[in-house]
Amino acid sequence: MDPETEDESLYPKLHPLKLFDLAKSQKRYLYTCAPMVRYSKLAFRQTVHAYGTDLCWTPMILAKEFNRSSVARDSDLTMSTSHPQPPTIAQFGASDPAELARAASLVAPFVNGVDLNCGCPQSWACAGGLGAALMGRRELVRDAVVATRRRLADDGWAVSMTEGDVESPRGRSVSIKIRVHADLRRTVDFIETVLADNHGGGGGWSRNIDWLTVHPRTRSTPSSTPINLEALALLAEKFGERVPILVSGDVFTLSGLPYTSSHLLPEPQPTFTTTTSPSSPSSAPSPTDGVDLARPKPPDKLPIPNLAGLMSARALLANPALFAGYDACPWEAVDTFMRNVARAPLPLKLGIHHLTEMCGPGLGPEKQTRALLTKRERVGLVECQSWIDVIDFLEGVRLGKGEGVEGWERSRSKDGVADHI
Repeated sequence: MDPETEDESLYPKLHPLKLFDLAKSQKRYLYTCAPMVRYSKLAFRQTVHAYGTDLCWTPMILAKEFNRSSVARDSDLTMSTSHPQPPTIAQFGASDPAELARAASLVAPFVNGVDLNCGCPQSWACAGGLGAALMGRRELVRDAVVATRRRLADDGWAVSMTEGDVESPRGRSVSIKIRVHADLRRTVDFIETVLADNHGGGGGWSRNIDWLTVHPRTRSTPSSTPINLEALALLAEKFGERVPILVSGDVFTLSGLPYTSSHLLPEPQPTFTTTTSPSSPSSAPSPTDGVDLARPKPPDKLPIPNLAGLMSARALLANPALFAGYDACPWEAVDTFMRNVARAPLPLKLGIHHLTEMCGPGLGPEKQTRALLTKRERVGLVECQSWIDVIDFLEGVRLGKGEGVEGWERSRSKDGVADHI
């Protein structure tokens, strides 16, 4: 990863705010893939992008090590030079504005934007003053994003958020991902401090961050506890018109979201039809005519104003086709992942873990009923000792299940997958 030797024609040329505008114009959420330790590698990002994910995050990268080690840069940032590169945000863990700014300068030629992690609750991160520990240091976070914008501007990147910079092929974004406090007043103060609407002063941008990702759990809230929808609604209502807001957490299926947004098309209202036979005596139709009274009424969705997009982690691991509308992972997504691994190799055990997640029961409403592999078959997959073993194992299972010989053989031979692995 050396800007001096890279082909500038390969640099990303799409400002992420254009994706926000496109999603809003289509009356839908922006769909994003969360930063995941070990799992947000290139092959997986390419897979979810093929199934409707608009914007992908890298795993959290430690800025200090990234700045000092070429080995860290080569291992932490995997990018494509021969196939379409999904719009990508590099997320950093940093507690020093200078370290974040320098890391952003190094990575800017290869990604669409940079993001500061203020939400990782893991003890090792917080002990080092990273992740969720930053939720108690709002001035430091503000100084970090301001220093990063200035460094990128000095390097010639377009970061002012003016129309010209958003349209520029050198446009880059700066954003943060946060958790919430138990006392939401602290979260409001945090966002106000970091956002610091600038209205053209200083560096020329109207706010310090291009957008905000909110994970509405506290640092100590386990992932098994549902997200705090009331907190999300309050923050989106207060700040959503000033800065685009993404929600992270509990995005398992598109059909099962417990909230809706003013950015979306209104959901169709039910219409009532009469089931009275034409030959029966005329009577005024009942409001329940034509309605299945045995079917439970779907729960009302909480309206959350100005919510711009969704960020998913665990659900995308289990179903990379989530944002294409699939409630469970299809075999075609497994095929796509295998083709991408052939071009952007992953360590065998990591790749197998991805496959066991995709072929497992998932997190959607049809959990346990739509697993592509049984528990015993997933154990067999884990025992594979090479990628050739993986291909042969999946082929055997699929043929045994009658998944279609011709389709599987086409998938296997497409782009020379078997030859590349």
